[in-house]
Amino acid sequence: MTGYLKPALIQKKFFTPGVIVLCILAINGMAFLAARFFFGIGSVTNLNNQYPWGIWIGIDVAAGVALAAGGFTSAALGHIMHREHFHSIVRPALLTAMLGYTFVAIGVFVDLGRWYYIWHPIFMWNGNSALFEVGICVMMYVTVLYIEFLPIVTERFIGRVNLKGFLSYLNKPVDKTLRVLDKALDKTIFVFIILGVVLSTLHQSSLGTLMVIAGPKMHPLWQTPVLPLLFLLSAISVGFPMVIFESLSASKSFGLKKEMEVLSPLGYTVAPLLGIYLAFKIGDMFIRETFVYLSEFNTASVMFTIEVVVGIIIPLRMFLSKKVLVTPSLLFTASSLVIFGVLLNRINNFVVAYTPPYSFGSYFPSVGEISVTVGFVSLLVLLYRIIVLNFPVISLPDRAFSIKAKYTIKG
Repeated sequence: MTGYLKPALIQKKFFTPGVIVLCILAINGMAFLAARFFFGIGSVTNLNNQYPWGIWIGIDVAAGVALAAGGFTSAALGHIMHREHFHSIVRPALLTAMLGYTFVAIGVFVDLGRWYYIWHPIFMWNGNSALFEVGICVMMYVTVLYIEFLPIVTERFIGRVNLKGFLSYLNKPVDKTLRVLDKALDKTIFVFIILGVVLSTLHQSSLGTLMVIAGPKMHPLWQTPVLPLLFLLSAISVGFPMVIFESLSASKSFGLKKEMEVLSPLGYTVAPLLGIYLAFKIGDMFIRETFVYLSEFNTASVMFTIEVVVGIIIPLRMFLSKKVLVTPSLLFTASSLVIFGVLLNRINNFVVAYTPPYSFGSYFPSVGEISVTVGFVSLLVLLYRIIVLNFPVISLPDRAFSIKAKYTIKG
């Protein structure tokens, strides 16, 4: 990309006041997570036979999968469509997706009542199960994401392997292995990029299929045969806003120049995607005549209205404004609203819209559930910071490079 060198390492202190707060939240979440495994899922959550899943599925899994869509959308844009101008955003998006899907897998593991049966789908196949398809696709995609990240690892350590003490005799073999791996990946990485995009489209839509199967247990405002398509369209729509959100947040955190020459053109593509998603969502509502439920003032109608107005219509209008596209704060706000809309959509589908056949009360997440979810998000951000500080993930402008080091910028 013109005006940019290869991704670089960033020299910046790890601990800041914000990082310390994230560490506290992560430790608190891990404490409740330990209680979940030692004393059972019922000791930490408000889940029961009527409400077998809550925010650990609605947020940690369903929303996590959607918000990690920046990985496959940016890969499709940068590698498959060969838009070289956007290459600088591919690695950060890949890292976000890799960490996001890792925590999605952990979220499923934590939410299972009998967590020690997590291995069952690998050996006990059921081709008629939508959940099986989601599980297999996610497992395969997580593997693909780590393979796609390997070139960043080889770039970081080739020629820099420096093990100390009795391990020093491994320096040459490890370096040689990295070089062989790098050459092999250079010739085959395109296969994994294409596979990643295909796998993403499959499980993004299949998550919607899960709720179609729920049938009358779901509120009519969300229950629709085209829910798999809506899930896929919403994931595609949130992909680029998530990349913009991550890029601007990282620039602020690490004190780097904002990549507006990349993010502004990327923002131009968001409005059409949001428009298509909105058209299908509103069109489906009118075809099924479920708009009548909006006349009722209840939790479902309010949440649906907020989801559509705040999460789609307002950011759609913002992304149509040239002022928004060239102003970092406004672009960040518009992207945040799209992210909020998709997050709320998944919560609505998996939590708000769900009504069990029989119920003795309503579900609201416990302190333990909220703590674990917040802890996961905090830990994800901390891992992102650690990796960015130690691997060449973020691209830096030419003028940011000092004469002293080719791959290092002073914080």
